[in-house]
Amino acid sequence: MKGGVKMTDKLSPKRTANALAITAGIVSLICYILILVAPAGTVSFFGAIFHSIDLSKISTEPVSIWYGLLGIIEAIVLGWIIGWLFARIYNKVR
Repeated sequence: MKGGVKMTDKLSPKRTANALAITAGIVSLICYILILVAPAGTVSFFGAIFHSIDLSKISTEPVSIWYGLLGIIEAIVLGWIIGWLFARIYNKVR
């Protein structure tokens, strides 16, 4: 396949890390916006994802801008680390 990327090619750890960091940041931002707009519905939605764990007992309202930004930054950093690690492991085991 000329000019394209084959699945047998190695993953670039930096590109994979960047892609996952951006994705995690977007998902975290959407989650933060949903918490601001519809806190009860969002907590209920994520409670269903976590097999009916009552997250309302541990959630705090309102979520401050500081904690929202901190959560987004943490998601980006963890996404980058996990993406980098995933690509390194993928390249070793393929």
